[in-house]
Amino acid sequence: MKNLKDILYKVSINQVFGSTDVAINQLVFDSRKVKKNDVFIAQKGVNVDGHLYVDKAISLGATVIICEKISFDKQEGITYIRVNDSNAALAIMAANFYDNPSAKFPVVGVTGTNGKTTIASLLYQLFNKAGYKVGLLSTVKILVDETEYKATHTTPDSITINHYLDLMLEEGVEYCFMEVSSHGIHQKRTEGLTFTGGIFTNLSHDHLDYHKTFSEYRDVKKEFFDNLPKSAFALTNIDDKNGNYMLQNSQAKKYSYALKTVADFKAKILEKQISGTLISIDGIEVWTKLIGVFNIYNLTAIIATAELLGLEKFEILRIVSELESVSGRFQYTISDDGVTAIVDYAHTPDALKNVLETINDIRTGNEQVITVVGCGGDRDKTKRPKMAHIASYLSNQAIFTSDNPRTEEPQSILDEMELGVSPENYKKTLTVLDRRQAIKTACKLAVNGDIILIAGKGHESYQEINGVRSHFNDLEEVSKCFNQLKNK
Repeated sequence: MKNLKDILYKVSINQVFGSTDVAINQLVFDSRKVKKNDVFIAQKGVNVDGHLYVDKAISLGATVIICEKISFDKQEGITYIRVNDSNAALAIMAANFYDNPSAKFPVVGVTGTNGKTTIASLLYQLFNKAGYKVGLLSTVKILVDETEYKATHTTPDSITINHYLDLMLEEGVEYCFMEVSSHGIHQKRTEGLTFTGGIFTNLSHDHLDYHKTFSEYRDVKKEFFDNLPKSAFALTNIDDKNGNYMLQNSQAKKYSYALKTVADFKAKILEKQISGTLISIDGIEVWTKLIGVFNIYNLTAIIATAELLGLEKFEILRIVSELESVSGRFQYTISDDGVTAIVDYAHTPDALKNVLETINDIRTGNEQVITVVGCGGDRDKTKRPKMAHIASYLSNQAIFTSDNPRTEEPQSILDEMELGVSPENYKKTLTVLDRRQAIKTACKLAVNGDIILIAGKGHESYQEINGVRSHFNDLEEVSKCFNQLKNK
């Protein structure tokens, strides 16, 4: 049991009804999970307003209510605390509840449109190979040293974040790397955390269904750097036009990385192959298994971060040559017939363009590039025609198919995608509604030397149709197709 007064430290409070000198059990924001002596935090969600469930929470045993408005009858023996922002209050209370674990060991946040998962995951790999116990909070998974937990959001809720940070401390973890999404920042999930460093990757078209405008999306990302303490470092991709903007108001120590511009950490690509890339960083050559310009940006950020955290440069570069690509990020397999299939999470126009430009850059010119791509339902609709335009323009054949339609009509999504195809590229496109069938079609069309790109879902092991998730993994599907064709 904890004392409420201690948990409220640094929370911006407007009104208090009842006593704050009471013992509390847990912090809960889902009324269905409330138990005796819990604190219920009523949040205004995107779809649901938690204030509607205050009475239900009390009936289940909540003795403290944190809320932004008191539009209900107060009950005897219940403490009500009115705050300006329930999300921020929850985050600060969660950090206090777990005794502020993020302040007790280095926690580095990675934000940007693309590259968050790759950078956080490869930093985990690097520090793990260097002999440290490491933690990871990512889209793909949560790792506490080498114990894996399922991830449900890019940036988990603030209670979950602090729970795992606390668990990491218990297990002797020495460094933690976490993805920080624009949703997470906007919903104050990272409020109350103490970051040792922050990394900005890049900014392009994404999540405009949520943020409405690109400038709003950009400024939410910037908030992360605005809130870094003076003791932290802020590392930015200075080749991105928003790189300098992100750090304008940051109090943190500022560093930059680049491939084109003069920067604190600069890399140069010397040689590109399907098996990897030879790069030079600060005059030292190193071979990496990672492929593509976008991945060399990621790698430069990783090397810079490791140096800023105190690792020795030659040790960093030795380990960099051993790093494996992250699940669902430019992950490839080659059939017995010499067809290469690449699975990538590219689900934004910029990410798809980067991956296809990388493929076209390393191909000899005689192969065909066949792209299988879709767009998610109940998400930003404005990127659909852009994704289709890029796929049809940069591929020899583009097959439009379902991604995760969620509650939308799959064919309607494909119709919206097709609007982006230029007349001269129509003949290069096919529409195959069923994703499994679309992958099979790509495999049948491909001959020796051809490259199939399956974009959009990457590491995901499910497909969500009409609100129902069923097992589906792109890499598994293309491997099955290769085996079936081999046995014919």
